[in-house]
Amino acid sequence: MNDAPPPRQPSDVAFTPSVKAAQTRLGSRPLMARNEREHPWRTVITDDLAQFLEHIDSFFLATATADGQPYIQHRGGPPGFLKPLDEKTLGFADFGGNRQYVSVGNLAENDRAHIFLLHYATKQRVKLWGRARIVEGNEALQNLLAMPGYRARIERVILFELTAWDANCQQHITARYSEAEIAPGINKLVARIQELEAEVARLGGTKPAD
Repeated sequence: MNDAPPPRQPSDVAFTPSVKAAQTRLGSRPLMARNEREHPWRTVITDDLAQFLEHIDSFFLATATADGQPYIQHRGGPPGFLKPLDEKTLGFADFGGNRQYVSVGNLAENDRAHIFLLHYATKQRVKLWGRARIVEGNEALQNLLAMPGYRARIERVILFELTAWDANCQQHITARYSEAEIAPGINKLVARIQELEAEVARLGGTKPAD
């Protein structure tokens, strides 16, 4: 008889014994166990994740105090500002903000962190678990993570060492679009309106409006 515990899964970073007990009580544990076998969470930055990050201009960073008090901070920048540095490391420039420094203080005493990514236009969400650390005064790293043309001041760099990640379903996400995402459609409509106005003016013998 083999009493050895089942092998650890990457999803164990989230599916703790307490979580698994809740899944068992609520009936989803068999489904979760099957997904763990057939579609295990990833532990490295894959090409598809890197391509997804190229479109991300906003995410949420979760940290906690030493005694577990959680905090979630919104981070924003130009698309692609959260950059893969190797197969296990993401980095981003920490731009100047409201000077509360809650995340900075939390990471000084507890390096566990979580990044929640949501791309509204495609209704895709990705969750990353790992550990984060602050890097200050490293000009080469700041230059590597700087975004050309973005004028915000870089105060420091935050590096995120990946433990595991997973993508969620699109359920309950309302599609929203940024100005940059809807601009091509609007420009096309404006151009078509101008064409129609010019055609109406030509047929009516009048000068189109400016």
